[in-house]
Amino acid sequence: MQDAGPRKFSFRLKAGAIAAAVTVVAGLVGWQAASRLDDPEAPRLAPGAMAALQHAAFTQAEAQPGYARPQNVELKVRSGETLEAAVLRAGVPEAEARQAVAALGGAMDTIRIKAGLSFDAAVARSQVRDRPARLIGLSLRTGPATSVTVSRTFDGALRLRSLEEKVTDEVRVADGEISGSLYESAARLGATPAIIAQTARLFAHKLDFQRDIQPGDDFRLVFDRRVTESGRTIETGDLDYAELHGVKFFRFEREGGEAEYFDEDGKNVRGFLLRTPVDGARLTSGFGRRRHPILGYARAHQGVDFGAGSGTPILAAGDGVVVKAGRWGGYGNWLQIRHAGGWDTGYAHISRYAKGMRPGARVRQGQVVAYVGSTGLATGPHLHYEVWQRGRRVNPVGAKVPQGTILAGAELARFKAEKARIERLLAAGGAPSRAVALADAGAPAGPGALAR
Repeated sequence: MQDAGPRKFSFRLKAGAIAAAVTVVAGLVGWQAASRLDDPEAPRLAPGAMAALQHAAFTQAEAQPGYARPQNVELKVRSGETLEAAVLRAGVPEAEARQAVAALGGAMDTIRIKAGLSFDAAVARSQVRDRPARLIGLSLRTGPATSVTVSRTFDGALRLRSLEEKVTDEVRVADGEISGSLYESAARLGATPAIIAQTARLFAHKLDFQRDIQPGDDFRLVFDRRVTESGRTIETGDLDYAELHGVKFFRFEREGGEAEYFDEDGKNVRGFLLRTPVDGARLTSGFGRRRHPILGYARAHQGVDFGAGSGTPILAAGDGVVVKAGRWGGYGNWLQIRHAGGWDTGYAHISRYAKGMRPGARVRQGQVVAYVGSTGLATGPHLHYEVWQRGRRVNPVGAKVPQGTILAGAELARFKAEKARIERLLAAGGAPSRAVALADAGAPAGPGALAR
């Protein structure tokens, strides 16, 4: 798997080279920051190296007499719990937990803490029976690119340090292969849920995610992102390019500023109707005569079924107007959308409708219109999907629906220029990002508590 990001180097902490005083390690953070500020060509830290620096101030401290080396304990604030109470669950004395939380108060609000806040505690276990553990330090993230640590110096005082990673804008080329799901595979390469959902909607026009996509299939995505020094994606912009199973799509802004996606020949990916109106769903029953699983006798199955968990979003197969949203016999909760040219689509066994889904409401292709359920005659949660052409049901899998638009003239020339730009990015492995610097600032941990 190719990582197209900037050059990286590995960061290793050798036990023999670590000073007894954690302030020496903290000084290393400042030295790393200063060296990169002076040398714009210095390589960026590899993913995880920033976290190593952040935790080094307490996790690599020399063992104190009567205590084992510090161990990292991951904790999360529970509902109705204070930060101090969460720290106590690490098995440290109440006084030390209170002191550490008070120190953190110099950099953040420790009173109005939300449930679910995650943090790390470095704890040294006593080698003497019935003796409490020693709290060596705390570390938590206070924002997408900021974190704070409280570490104990060798004279027992606490030092509060704030760490802020610089954020840079870059064009990311994510080049990988399917391992597990597309979501998991793309997320490992820095794609956010929004980028992955957009990718899935694009390919829903051309691919059946159950039959066409297999483990090991290559995929490539090109998107703008804001990334921290440690490689964490905190925001993404536009998806400029997507490639999966040999199918390629390029983003292109047409006259008027509206962005759409086109294949290599300039044909709009946005077909008239989606092939799969549920992201990642599997086809469980085809179109035609079958034995009804509940009624027990054979009759025509006038649509196709997609197996999906209850509550899975259902997408509008195309632009149109809602003509029915309500109960319809064995279909349970039913939604019917009328499209241009005499085409309708229907969605059955819905658990609930999206906000605003009522007759007369206009919807856009890919918009969430309802959620999978098992209302009506259904043995379990699934979507029954139908396509109608001038009042007659047709097979959604083989229906010959209208094609998307094809670029021509000046627009096609501009598209080819944009396509060439993306292909250069792919060949180069991505756009270089600007030099990134790390800001590290020490802060007092409270009156009399800071070892300067």
